[in-house]
This record gives sequence, C-alpha cells and structure tokens, in this order.
Amino acid sequence: MAKEVFRKVKLQIEAGKATPAPPVGTAVGPLGINIQDFCSKYNDATRDKMGNVIPVELTVYTDKTFDFVLKTPPAAKLIKQYAKIQKASSKGANEIVATLTQDDVRKIAETKMPDLNAYDIDAAMKIIEGTARNMGVAVKGVNDAELAEQAMEAKAEEIEAAKREAALEEMEASAADTNVEVEVTTEKKSEEE
Repeated sequence: MAKEVFRKVKLQIEAGKATPAPPVGTAVGPLGINIQDFCSKYNDATRDKMGNVIPVELTVYTDKTFDFVLKTPPAAKLIKQYAKIQKASSKGANEIVATLTQDDVRKIAETKMPDLNAYDIDAAMKIIEGTARNMGVAVKGVNDAELAEQAMEAKAEEIEAAKREAALEEMEASAADTNVEVEVTTEKKSEEE
C-alpha cells in the first residue's frame, strides 16, 4: 500500500553542508522528521557536488518517514559560475557584467536539461540565454551586440534623467529663495444652508 504524503518541501541547500541549524532546521523541524537523519543523507548524496547549491524536494509521509529528490543547480548559479562573476547586474539587461560563449550556454543547458521544460538542447539553450540576458550576461554571437546597444541607450537615458533631476532641484531652490506670501482663507458654511 502506498504511503500517504503529509507534506512536500522544496529547499536550496549548499551541497554537503546541510546542518540541523537554520535554515534547514526551521524548514524541516515542524514536519516531525529526524532532522539529523535528513542532513546526513543529503550530505552523503551531494558530497560529489561540493561548491554548488543543490535544490532538494523533500516528501514527508504521515508515518514521519521521508524521501527526497535532488535537482540540478539553479540556472542563475551556473551562469554566474561559468561567467566567473559574484553577482548579476542590478539593472538587468541594461548593464552587461559578463559574456558567455555558445559552448558555455550549451554546457549549462545540458546540466539543467532534466529540470527544464524543453524537448531538445536548442530549446534548453534558449531558456538559459533568456536567464543570462535578465542577469546582464551577454551570449557571444547571439545577443552581445543587442545588449551592448541596449546598455548604451540605458546609459544615455540615465544621463538625461540626471540632467532633468538637476534642473528640477535648481527650480525648487530658486522657488524657495523667493518668499511669496499666500493668504489662505476658508469659508464657513452657514447653518441655514
């Protein structure tokens, strides 16, 4: 007879470094399973992937037993790893922080293929390219020229916005210098109305 599922939990934990302390303990503790048992099984299963964040889907059953399925590392983490950057662009596609080659994108797509909603490697590569674009990472030969042009346009818009802001501040300062007295009157409604 199949076990009845009590709850499913998705976590992203660094490979080989799960501990009963937060955040793992706070997410798994209320489920009533042995946290140390989960941590040791997860660490054993991910020992060969040290340095990566490995998502895990934990299924807890009503009899307080559990099993889990390991997923592939998040695409953003893989892109940062291949691009050799610490963080993505804070301005998205408007600022290029790194460039990947087509081979890098293919390797990432091959790694992520089991978890992506794609039928072939070309579709998976398009998904990875889109994620990279949103992170400010260009793909050589695909969108690097387009993103460079977009970054230049964004920079020009930023300069124009700074000029408008400076002009506005100047107008506010000159308005504050002129002391204009304004008399405010209020009308009282009569009780007859």
